[in-house]
This record gives sequence, structure tokens and C-alpha cells, in this order.
Amino acid sequence: QVQLVESGGGLVQAGGSLRLSCTLFGAILAIDEGAWYRQAPGKEREWVANIDTNEGTYYSKSVKGRFVISRVNTRNTIYLQMSRLKPDDTAVYYCATSGFWGQGTQVTVSS
Repeated sequence: QVQLVESGGGLVQAGGSLRLSCTLFGAILAIDEGAWYRQAPGKEREWVANIDTNEGTYYSKSVKGRFVISRVNTRNTIYLQMSRLKPDDTAVYYCATSGFWGQGTQVTVSS
């Protein structure tokens, strides 16, 4: 069956870095586009970044300059490299691609 799985979340201190991975299992074709979203407790889910089929990348104002989204099509994986993390980045991060959503991975940033 087709499953989208996120990994790489964890607890880090402010200023630290994490790399999130999003892998699509059970698909014949490789991923060629995708996006990351996040949802903090009590808040609506918000868009964070996306990458298109031409390798173009786009970021929300709150993460621009700190986060980098990339993809490796042959591995069916999309990454989110996060640096200079802030406590406000604390949220469950979700990947979306090819019409699928993962269950999310928790990122907690302490001060």
C-alpha cells in the first residue's frame, strides 16, 4: 500500500538544526514535487515550504532564510533542512506530496 512517512523530528535547543525527511513508499514513480506544513498546539495548520517540478523553492516569511527544502526523486524523498531554530518553530510537521499526507513528526525547540 502507498504510505507517506515523515522522520527526523526531535527535541533541540534554540539555534540548533534538524533535517526532516518525507518518503513515499509503495509508489512506482518518484516524487517530483512536495510541500511541508506545520501545526502548533491550538493553532491552524500553516504552509511552510514547497518545491516544484522545476526545482523551484518557496518559503513562508517566518522560515525564509533558515529552512531549505529539497528533493531526491529517485529516492522518493523530500527533505526540510531547518537551521537557527526558534521556540516558535515548535510544531508537528507534515509532508504532502502526490495527493498524500503523512502522520507528522514532532519538532520541539527549547530555549
